[in-house]
Amino acid sequence: MNKKVLMIAGVAMTALLGGCANTTALEESVANLGNKVDQLSAEVSSLKADQNKLAADVKDTKAAAMDAQAEAKRANDRLDNMATRYKK
Repeated sequence: MNKKVLMIAGVAMTALLGGCANTTALEESVANLGNKVDQLSAEVSSLKADQNKLAADVKDTKAAAMDAQAEAKRANDRLDNMATRYKK
């Protein structure tokens, strides 16, 4: 009976000492990882903002190209009408 109590006490002491061994290093590691996650989150937010800006610029450019194409077609139609009126 005495051996069992000593054995349980030894296991309990080992568990307690092992649990308290290196918490500062663990806390530093967790804090470091937390900082890295925060940095990555900031970078992702920045990249999303840049992507949204580029998407808006592409949309504006496409609209401008369509307007220019329509204007060119209108000008070509006017030139075609002028050419058919003046015949020798």
